[in-house]
Amino acid sequence: MSPLPVSAVLPELLAALKHSPQVLLAAPTGAGKSTWLPLQILQQADFEGRILLLEPRRLAARNVAQRLAEQCNEEPGGTVGYRLRAETRVGRNTRLEVVTEGILTRMLQQDPMLDGVSLVILDEFHERSLQADLALALLLDVQQGLRDDLKILLMSATLDNQRLSQMLPDAPVIISEGRSFPVERRYSALQTQLRFEDAVAREVSQLLRSETGSLLLFLPGVGEIQRVKTLLMDRIDPDVDLCPLYGALSLSEQQRAILPAADGRRKVVLATNIAETSLTIEGIRLVVDSGTERTARFDVRTGITRLQTQRISQASMTQRAGRAGRLAPGICLHLISKEQAERAAMQSDAEILHSDLASLWLDIVLWGCHDSTQLRWLDLPPAPALQAAQRLLCRLGATAENGSLTGKGRKLSPLGSDPRYGVLLLEAGDDADRVATAARLVAMLEEPPRGDYIDLRESFSRNEPHWQRRAQQLQNRLNSRGGSPDSELIAPLLAAAFPDRIARRRGQDGRYQLANGTGAVVDREHALTRSEWLIAPLLLQGNAQPDARILQAIPVDIERLIRQCPQLVESNTAVEWDDAKGTLKAWRRDAIGALVLKAHPLARPDSDELHAAMLNWIREKGLSVLNWSPDAVQLRQRLQCAAQWLPEGEWPVCDDVTLLATLERWLLPMMSGVQELKALRQISLDSALLQLLTWSQRQRLDSALPTHYTVPTGSRLPIRYDATLPPVLAVRLQEMYGESQSPCIAEGRVPLVLELLSPAQRPLQITRDLAGFWRGAWAEVQKEMKGRYPKHLWPDDPANALPTKRTRKFSPPS
Repeated sequence: MSPLPVSAVLPELLAALKHSPQVLLAAPTGAGKSTWLPLQILQQADFEGRILLLEPRRLAARNVAQRLAEQCNEEPGGTVGYRLRAETRVGRNTRLEVVTEGILTRMLQQDPMLDGVSLVILDEFHERSLQADLALALLLDVQQGLRDDLKILLMSATLDNQRLSQMLPDAPVIISEGRSFPVERRYSALQTQLRFEDAVAREVSQLLRSETGSLLLFLPGVGEIQRVKTLLMDRIDPDVDLCPLYGALSLSEQQRAILPAADGRRKVVLATNIAETSLTIEGIRLVVDSGTERTARFDVRTGITRLQTQRISQASMTQRAGRAGRLAPGICLHLISKEQAERAAMQSDAEILHSDLASLWLDIVLWGCHDSTQLRWLDLPPAPALQAAQRLLCRLGATAENGSLTGKGRKLSPLGSDPRYGVLLLEAGDDADRVATAARLVAMLEEPPRGDYIDLRESFSRNEPHWQRRAQQLQNRLNSRGGSPDSELIAPLLAAAFPDRIARRRGQDGRYQLANGTGAVVDREHALTRSEWLIAPLLLQGNAQPDARILQAIPVDIERLIRQCPQLVESNTAVEWDDAKGTLKAWRRDAIGALVLKAHPLARPDSDELHAAMLNWIREKGLSVLNWSPDAVQLRQRLQCAAQWLPEGEWPVCDDVTLLATLERWLLPMMSGVQELKALRQISLDSALLQLLTWSQRQRLDSALPTHYTVPTGSRLPIRYDATLPPVLAVRLQEMYGESQSPCIAEGRVPLVLELLSPAQRPLQITRDLAGFWRGAWAEVQKEMKGRYPKHLWPDDPANALPTKRTRKFSPPS
């Protein structure tokens, strides 16, 4: 048996896989769960089919496959193989395939049965990548409906076992011990008077001078890696090699960071969180953890992703510290205070909560679901991000207005690309030159060049080997042969996939407006600023910057682009309020999204166009531009209360967002003959809102939540409704004589709050318990009222007295 710690739980794990469809394995860094365990399962479990091992990163997948293959005395492609986005090494005898996340999703879409696969292992599941969450949801669906014999093994160093166990209550949880080498964890907050890079370089150089062994430094991003590397070159001994490690590096550069230092030398690996899991970096004894990471956050409003630097979770700190104790006792220096570390979140947020969900939604629809809740998720995809994804896919032509897949949408999955890139490839059609151009563009956009290559034309002329391999792979998927990339074809291809990223210059300082309405900026000294129009497929939103930064763009001749892509231009009628005249003005506008090409006023616009424009104007200005009478306000409140108190009635949602989104349903039918703002404001909104209700709903609303309540004297008094407060009935106290209990509405579920008034209509008491008031506080109120209104009736037993509306003086009986 191997000395690796995970070997101790191998018998238990094999037994669990034999009897359970899902198994959870928690094994710390260095236990051997990635680079040893899968091969043992293959050799010792009684599985007829292949094993798929999902790794979240390409670098880790290739490295894990290599180490597993070495144990078989083979090269990858024999018993052990791998499939990456642009590289595949799998043979006829391959039984253990290491795959990246997008590959597994595409395999499931092409063959939901996963024919010939017995076990799927999801490694490093604690990272909660978007594709891993999707893969688990699809695999659970396969198990439930198609393959009850398929096994799923979830592995991680820091599994969120409580939540996973709630989701998979029958899954055994197996826990493996880690390496026995202790790691001394130190904490030291960076000096605030120094720049981040200077402070980090100082701590690293001090640790290298006082301790032996190679060092792994975790930094948030590539920029920090390059700057710290420059600083360290002047501060460390010449026998120390500096080795960056991040995803965009070439394979040879990545291998240099992973392999042991040469004899007599040490190394410092400067890495992003790519080195946190899966990768075995040889010879590391020291770890310096900056305590930060850079995460992508998708803005559903702008459709642009921003990079955010943030504190890492306690789970990530544990992972990083574990890298120091794999081969010998080690030291991990966290560059934050111990108090800050203890206040950090326990686990990192799942990617699904803050990512662009266009690819996810396309996969869900391709799977045959039109409601994400039909699948099982650890974290349900957020509704706003799903709605943004649905709008984008519809704009790209991948889905129809009703959300169903179009022919174009069905062709996207086999391409294995982001939906935008897939549309770009499909836009090329059958022309070999257009396909070659599209394939080159996608390869470049998937892995943008390092350095100052903002102008796409400069990058397009470079012959990078990895771009050529990826482009050839995409051409093969499109069954296209030959063809030559042509820079003249770039603009119309990009416009099909990025119509919202067409940009027009505003001012002379490199600022542009995008077709989606947001701002973007390019360095004012760059030659691109001489072009009035750009297409900018790659953008990045800064944390504190109002405009997105243009990472790659190409100048375009807009007139030529419109001739090539006439569908980009939309003609519509817009309505504006003329403050000087106090009237609405109608305009016919030709525009690419928010970018107006030309506009002219309309004297007598078509009613349908005018009404559509009015609705858009209301959406822009808000519901307050309409005439909300007290009756309309109360009807809206009653509908919101009905949804709370009578939820089984499926009442329409009446918040501002929903009402603005459904104007065509409830307001448009009331707009016949409306040509100006005055007439618009004369519409009865209470009648308009009733358009949202069926006849039976109207009947039930009037019965269960009436506008008025008839008190014992026969007076019909209004009920005040509020969606956040109980309903209120203001009534003179004397008119409630003879009523022993508080009246209720909502079919007896909600008591009215009684605002009991004096004969002069002054508030005396507020209560939801009339019987309790008669028994208790009434005595004091009676005493006070007899003194203030001696000639009115103030009975000792008001619950059994006759109600009265009399307010005139009368002589009491002698």
